[in-house]
Amino acid sequence: MKNLKTSDFYYELPEDLIAQVPIAKRDASKMMVLDRKTETIEDKLFTDLLDYLNPGDAIVLNDTKVIPARLFCNRIGKDEAIEILLLEQKNEYWECLVRPGKKMKIGTKFEISNLIFGEVCDIKEDGNRIIKFQFDGIWEELLDELGEMPLPPYIHEKLNESQRYQTVYSKVSGSSAAPTAGLHFTKNYLEKLKQKGIKIIELTLHVGLGTFRPVKTENILEHKMHAEYYSLSEEAAKKINEVIKSNKRILAVGTTVTRTLESIYKKHGKIVADSAYTDIFIYPGFKFKVVDALLTNFHLPESTLLMLVSAFASKDFIFKAYNEAITKKYRFFSFGDCMLIK
Repeated sequence: MKNLKTSDFYYELPEDLIAQVPIAKRDASKMMVLDRKTETIEDKLFTDLLDYLNPGDAIVLNDTKVIPARLFCNRIGKDEAIEILLLEQKNEYWECLVRPGKKMKIGTKFEISNLIFGEVCDIKEDGNRIIKFQFDGIWEELLDELGEMPLPPYIHEKLNESQRYQTVYSKVSGSSAAPTAGLHFTKNYLEKLKQKGIKIIELTLHVGLGTFRPVKTENILEHKMHAEYYSLSEEAAKKINEVIKSNKRILAVGTTVTRTLESIYKKHGKIVADSAYTDIFIYPGFKFKVVDALLTNFHLPESTLLMLVSAFASKDFIFKAYNEAITKKYRFFSFGDCMLIK
């Protein structure tokens, strides 16, 4: 597809439809079901997902765990609040997003509650800071004490329970944001899926800056994705291949799972165990090789995530569904309702 513009993926969203807090029960969200063959739309509940899966089908989950990556610091000798968002650890350094950046030049030293000290060692081309931290104690425990969950900028309400921004199956620490399609699952519902004969398979992709970074180029082909780390084990690869071989379906829970599976296939021509970084950018015209169905939330206008779902179904069909979701008062974004595209 040529000449795709970022503005082609814009839509108007009433602000009151942006979910500010999680729904009382994780699995009580609404679920819009899109059938790609018939281009029909159904209004269901998330708990109806069981009805759309058959024994032998597989659900693939991203087991990444969000770290309390949002910290506030003061430059040494100054009384101020500078926000640091931890993006990715690279040996003894962290790549970070900093606001306001102009106060954090190379060589700037700062402190966080007299427990963590840091220095800006480098500034990348995109403005991200490379920071070296010093501290006494266990880093993870200090983060739990001093850090906050890095909620997206469109959420203005305080999150009372930090675990509501984690999936119930999160295990591997490293994300700057939650794989939000997975927030709907409960341990009980996962058990119900297993009892029906649905295979539950896990992989890891640490959600990084790509989630926060808007598309700033009008021609989407000029947009550069931020690379994110993923890992698929031997056991998980074997299970996925067994599902494919038996002509059953792979349901990806979220765009992160989709990007991981399609990245591995694109790299190797098949699904194999792999750990690497991916900057795959999926937009209309992309040919999916692994994912048969996708469970996902409703995404921001002009975002790479909206472009991905517009590639999985047709762009016109996705926008028809989004317009219907707005009319029917679905809840949007991270804490919102979900969509099953089959």
